Amino acid sequence: MNSVSITGYGDDLTVNGVRIGDLTPAEHESIEKNMGGQNYSPLENVVVSKVKDSSTLVARRPHPDDIKRYIETELIDGLCCYSAVNQGQLNKTIVNSVIEHLDKEKLPTVPRSIRHKYMSAFLLAVTGITGMDKVVPKVAGVESWELSFKISRRWGHFKKGIPKDEVIVVGATGNFHGRSLAAVSMSDDEESRNGFGPFIPGIELVPYNDVDALESLFNEKGHRIASFMVEPIQGEAGVIVPSDDYFLKVSELCKKHNILLAMDEVQTGFGRTGENFAHQLFGVKPDIMGCGKAAGGGILPISFVAGRKDVLDVLTPGSEGSTFGGYPLASVVGTYAIKVLIDEKLAENAKEQGNYLMNHLNSIKDEFSDKIKEVRGKGLLTAFEMHNEKHLDGHIVSVELLNHGVYAKETHHTTVRLAPALTINKNQIDLLSEAIRSVVKGL
Repeated sequence: MNSVSITGYGDDLTVNGVRIGDLTPAEHESIEKNMGGQNYSPLENVVVSKVKDSSTLVARRPHPDDIKRYIETELIDGLCCYSAVNQGQLNKTIVNSVIEHLDKEKLPTVPRSIRHKYMSAFLLAVTGITGMDKVVPKVAGVESWELSFKISRRWGHFKKGIPKDEVIVVGATGNFHGRSLAAVSMSDDEESRNGFGPFIPGIELVPYNDVDALESLFNEKGHRIASFMVEPIQGEAGVIVPSDDYFLKVSELCKKHNILLAMDEVQTGFGRTGENFAHQLFGVKPDIMGCGKAAGGGILPISFVAGRKDVLDVLTPGSEGSTFGGYPLASVVGTYAIKVLIDEKLAENAKEQGNYLMNHLNSIKDEFSDKIKEVRGKGLLTAFEMHNEKHLDGHIVSVELLNHGVYAKETHHTTVRLAPALTINKNQIDLLSEAIRSVVKGL
């Protein structure tokens, strides 16, 4: 019989005689390669150890003189767990809410088959911040998208009267909605799709930021289309920002054809773009929207779908559920994640610091226009795209940024995304920008 021995905490956490604090970056890498699935390729020679402040990580790097040892260095967190830590690492208000409710309030763990008092707090907070009628709590961001997809189909059939199994859901090219089968069925990224078929039918794509293509499809098949599911800004695609009037026209088209506008705000929500939710940048309100990542304040995976009453009311008991969606601790953390967003004016800071960062990035682009093709972003969701040349590789840039004290990560080979905590200050942005300048100069 297999046996496992587990003792200690932190560096003293020991599993079957292996003390975690003794492992070098190379040994951590070896364990992951031998015992873990190879669905990620983490940056080499670095292991995050702890947090220094809301925007700074402490990481372990190989010792320059002894392969069996490591040194600790500081990294400005320029990725923020892909916008899951908008409130900053270990936000004190959120952490204290967890301690208070677990220790003093004796918070239970119960499923949704029995009511708990904290659900009311969560629903009041979410409807208040979103301006939506109703909310369904979930766990992972992709679950919020998956549920939006299911609701769209059921609404199309039950409310719009589309015949059974003939409902179409429309997406945009270049999208990223997660890794579920429905999400990759909507994707046009072959790396995400390869070998996972057959895919879910009833999905059609139109080019992102192309109103004419959307109108043409709506005119042809609008009677069978339930929703247009889209990111207000495409993050994974490289921070692709649409034309200022794009969503105003999209919203008009959706209303004309009785089609739901369903927005994926998993990455763009909770102040990231300088507004509480990115759709506010464009003066529209979706019929249904999914949120995740920063909804959990960097503490728990929390997501939700919010929308119009008549849309979310297509769900009935037994048609949808989630063991941990909205359980007591998630409800508390989600409520306090919203409290921090409001009290600490994170959207306002994202707008201010985002403008400051964009000025830096545009200055670097002007200085190295032969290397940087374009700078894009809203608020603190930013990116710089390099020219498509072999020596201008995003992964190389990400590794070199690590060597200059910044954690960022490439997307689509030539683009480096920057999404720091919304608590970041100008001094930290100066340091981050100088690191980028130095790395780009050396390419």
